[in-house]
Amino acid sequence: MTIEEKIQACETRIFKAVFPNTTNHYDTLFGGTAMMMMDEVAFITATRFSRQIMVTVSSDRIDFTKPIPAGTIVELIGKVIHIGNTSMKVSVEIYIEQMYSEHREKAVTGEFSFVAIDEYKKPVSIIK
Repeated sequence: MTIEEKIQACETRIFKAVFPNTTNHYDTLFGGTAMMMMDEVAFITATRFSRQIMVTVSSDRIDFTKPIPAGTIVELIGKVIHIGNTSMKVSVEIYIEQMYSEHREKAVTGEFSFVAIDEYKKPVSIIK
């Protein structure tokens, strides 16, 4: 499998419903909850690509462009965007879908950096 095919194969999509227990007093998803969901999707994406122990080392940039209201469905999409020797970057986008219409729009984008480590917590090569 080529690197490009591997990148395509590890794209990760997760859907979640936004319930009131995850929202703030404005009835929109807590930013920290969105970041937690994004880090989880990024971790799964990185792990599916490398099939190694991966740890988050940074969230490089997260842009909140639309509020995510309670009662909507969100889709999180993780994609590998850069591969180094021991590290990689994963982009995650959150899309809002209305439950009872076809309306869909991008709400949040972010990038996360991961490092592959061994059992001694030392960085190891991603590409074998």
